[in-house]
Amino acid sequence: MPEFVYPLIGISLIFICTTLGALLVFFIRKKEISPKWNIIFMGFAAGVMFSASFFSLIKPALEAEITYMPNWAVVGLSIILGAGFLWLIDKLVPHFHANENKEEGINAKGLSKTSKMFLAVTIHNVPEGLSVGIAFGVALSQTNNLSLLMGALLLAVGIGIQNIPEGAVVSLPIKGETGSSGKAFLFGMLSGIVEPIAAVIGLFLAMQIQGIMPWALAFAAGCMIYVVAEEMIPEMASDGQNHYGVWAFFIGFVVMLALDCIQI
Repeated sequence: MPEFVYPLIGISLIFICTTLGALLVFFIRKKEISPKWNIIFMGFAAGVMFSASFFSLIKPALEAEITYMPNWAVVGLSIILGAGFLWLIDKLVPHFHANENKEEGINAKGLSKTSKMFLAVTIHNVPEGLSVGIAFGVALSQTNNLSLLMGALLLAVGIGIQNIPEGAVVSLPIKGETGSSGKAFLFGMLSGIVEPIAAVIGLFLAMQIQGIMPWALAFAAGCMIYVVAEEMIPEMASDGQNHYGVWAFFIGFVVMLALDCIQI
């Protein structure tokens, strides 16, 4: 299979999976996912993202050949920069978290609540797309890169798996707000468009500037870990009785770990 087909499949997959999740608004009569299932979905997604951050991004960044600084310093600094980048976006872009009934970002009276709900998920899709694109870019910039391409493709599979419930989690509250399944599906699908856009940007950066490879991988990891720590972990742990979200986190973590360890 030609090399360019791997990123084409992987980048398309993460968008298609979000769209599949958004389609559920036509089959689920409720206007929102039950708190129990929302916690489970959130925990699973957090586990996938946390595992991917370490095994698909931080680990290869630490193994890169760096002569001008200690590897741990490059990776650590990049993680902090990635987290800071997401924190800045969180503070600047107006958005609304439906589950927490909380608005963040600068005050924008002209934006509707639905638009702010849409932006909340769109913001946090950026690191997922970046991580997939950077992984493919690193693979394409190397020789004898079949194993790296497969690793990037499996990372996309893992992100895609968690994008399916995420697409539903995005769309159903918008359905409740607007009363329209069609609008909810459209917003849910559009929220996933940022992922392939970010992926293409990450891919070309990683391909053209090989020296930034460890910086780019760890930066994407920092973005993902920020999302997990700032939003997902508090929500998945909100049910202190049954720990559904905690166990879903471990399942997601192991699923992504298994995908990352698959050998050709």
